[in-house]
Amino acid sequence: MVESTESESRKLLGRLREAMAGEDPGQARLDKITHLIGDSIGTEVCSVYLFRDDETLELCASEGLNIESVHQTRMRIGEGLVGRVAKFGKVINTPDAPNSKGFRYMPETGEERFSSFLGVPIQRLGEMLGVLVVQSKEAREFSADAVYALEVVAMVIAEMTELGAFVGEESGLSPLHQQPVLLPGTAAQEGAAEGHVWLHEPRVLVTNPIADDPETELERLNEAVEQLRVGVDKMLEISQNGDKEQLQVLEAYRMFANSKGWMRRMEEDISRGLSAEAAVEKEQSQARARLSQVQDAYLRERLSDLDDLSNRLLRILTGQGAETGAELPDDPILVARNIGPAELLEYGRNLKGIVLEEGSVGSHAAIVARALAIPLVVNAKRITNEALNGDHIMVDGEQGVVHLRPDDSVVSAFRDKIAMLAQAQERYVSIRDKAAVTLDGHKIDLVMNAGLMADLPSLESSGAEGVGLFRTELQFLVRNQMPRRSELVALYKRVLDAAQGKRVVFRTLDIGSDKVLPYMKPNDEPNPALGWRAIRVGLDKPGIMRMQLQALMRAAEGRPLTVMFPFVAQAEEFRAARNEVTKTLERERILGHALPESLEIGAMLETPSLAFAPQKFFDEVGFISIGGNDLKQFFFAADRENERVRKRYDSLNVSFLTFIEQIVERCSVSKTPLSFCGEDAGRPIEAVCLAAMGMRTLSMRPASIGPVKSLLMRVNLQDLRQVIFESRHRGDQSVRGAVMRYLRET
Repeated sequence: MVESTESESRKLLGRLREAMAGEDPGQARLDKITHLIGDSIGTEVCSVYLFRDDETLELCASEGLNIESVHQTRMRIGEGLVGRVAKFGKVINTPDAPNSKGFRYMPETGEERFSSFLGVPIQRLGEMLGVLVVQSKEAREFSADAVYALEVVAMVIAEMTELGAFVGEESGLSPLHQQPVLLPGTAAQEGAAEGHVWLHEPRVLVTNPIADDPETELERLNEAVEQLRVGVDKMLEISQNGDKEQLQVLEAYRMFANSKGWMRRMEEDISRGLSAEAAVEKEQSQARARLSQVQDAYLRERLSDLDDLSNRLLRILTGQGAETGAELPDDPILVARNIGPAELLEYGRNLKGIVLEEGSVGSHAAIVARALAIPLVVNAKRITNEALNGDHIMVDGEQGVVHLRPDDSVVSAFRDKIAMLAQAQERYVSIRDKAAVTLDGHKIDLVMNAGLMADLPSLESSGAEGVGLFRTELQFLVRNQMPRRSELVALYKRVLDAAQGKRVVFRTLDIGSDKVLPYMKPNDEPNPALGWRAIRVGLDKPGIMRMQLQALMRAAEGRPLTVMFPFVAQAEEFRAARNEVTKTLERERILGHALPESLEIGAMLETPSLAFAPQKFFDEVGFISIGGNDLKQFFFAADRENERVRKRYDSLNVSFLTFIEQIVERCSVSKTPLSFCGEDAGRPIEAVCLAAMGMRTLSMRPASIGPVKSLLMRVNLQDLRQVIFESRHRGDQSVRGAVMRYLRET
């Protein structure tokens, strides 16, 4: 057997390019490729397996296996040696295939005659497209040179697949980026939106994966890398006085940009016959493949840095920058791998929806999307590879599903859904100015959550009676440095002015856990949700707390002021924070500033421990707001960032509702005002059940106030409470079934 040398590899790529340049249909091209590879490497078999769907590989072309098995042999990902290559994205090289782990015999192929097996993944930017296989009768392990050559060829096949080179009736392969695609994800902000794709970072397409002149390509690569290094050095120079984390990222960039190993691998790829762009993308694809399998947070960050650096280098080489000349559509749906809060705010309310390949329900982007009331789906895998600018797209923020290039039946059903939602909102306009009074005479105060000035117009249009939670951390999250006190004073003053006398509850800085400030050094904590966050940070760094309290007091300008401390786990934490308020108030008096007309100081109950605090705490605290999102995850020991468990536990679980009832009773004894804040407050079924358990104030996103009010006005809380008690008495795990039956019958 003659194995590939560098010159052989280049010759093979040259022959492949000739095959690609012809007018042959897709299947003929695939057949030529397998013949050329087998002939060049000197093996009896060369086969190309491509994905038919997310789980199924199909033998699409073969030189050496029974011709009848082409387009007939299929296997699940992970099945057989080919399936294992696809599943793990790793090369399998064995001299004795039949006795190797995972081997599966495919009788229709006639492959039992071949002992040696070499399979390499066909992948592009971490997305698995298929597997390239060579086999021979002679029992031997293929050399590192042969493996390398096949990886280079697989890279070219990946690019050709992306460009649609194998599409055709005979091949049975459909064009990429043209078929309807259903992408499941995670709902991070409710709502439904239809529009057209706007890619935050437009795709870079490599249209010339094979090059004639390695010297020219090496020169192009070196010039581009030098330009990249100069750019990184300039960014470092500008950021010398910036935050340490940003400097660390840029230092990592510089390290990779000057990495001899990175350059050597790309230079070797070019010497094998790849163009400079293809060599960069080959490295990027392998980095992305490794990224998907690395659990260590530090390594993931470094691989992500390398991925970003490769993108920058590709844009230099191809000239395909972020400014592509494309115009933002009238109905943009933003599509990105991930995005920071500041970048998202720049788009603002122009966006109809957002789809992220990564992210979480508690990410900064999700917080901003909720504040802007824009439907958001996160964890939509492959969306940045599948979508092109201008593609028709529908985002279902209720179900966490994305329809890309939907067919007519999906479009029709989805538009019906949007129309129904719009009609429902129109119905709620008629009750906007009415109080939420139940059939048995209980008035429920409905207030809204906010975090941006952009939220405040919703105060009047939604019918909210005030702001039950103003998230002050958003102003800290969207900046690259700590805001000045004067800036915070101006912001808080505008909020109070916009509220026009309605009560606004300002929650002090709630950072940590999933909300890490870009200019604060992140803590390497094994479980950030249970770590150094919220009031714990404020008490350990009192300077930040005092600055924020001063800003709030000065913004009030003699008006009433309401302040709430987050994540209070025990009474002493609240008392320590309240003492800071007292000291700040006294200092403001000495400085001659106007003091608030009245000052309410409350606490968020987000940990079960606070519910069992001494009665004296309930007597002392000005008010309590149950932070439902955090309380539920601690109550059920179910991380709300973990998709495996976060939906496992029902908010209408008997145990949880009983716990809420106990908190209501404790606050009732001390006459402490109590509210419930969180996603469940904005869900009509959950909201009426919370009201039945004694909650009289619910804080939610503005769009939820109409639906919640509508159901409250049609419910008798005493009857509903009886239904809940009967369900509990029967030993039901959740009261949801009983409640739904009651609501259908009334």
